[in-house]
Amino acid sequence: MTKTTIKLNTFGDVQEFVNCLMKFGFDIDLVSGRYIVDAKSIMGIYSLDLTKPIELQAHTDDAEELFAAIEKYIAK
Repeated sequence: MTKTTIKLNTFGDVQEFVNCLMKFGFDIDLVSGRYIVDAKSIMGIYSLDLTKPIELQAHTDDAEELFAAIEKYIAK
């Protein structure tokens, strides 16, 4: 599993983010506090507190291509 922290600022960001993730065949989760949702689910993401950074957990050991695709959402 590979982890990073992301930030989604607008509804447009959420839709674009999910569209990017749909290209990948492995599971990707978002963790916010005690909640874990499927990162490929727009409704799941909207159930999280988007005012705070969210932990992304990719269930793969090779996430370079994923991180390149979502680079603009990775919290600095």
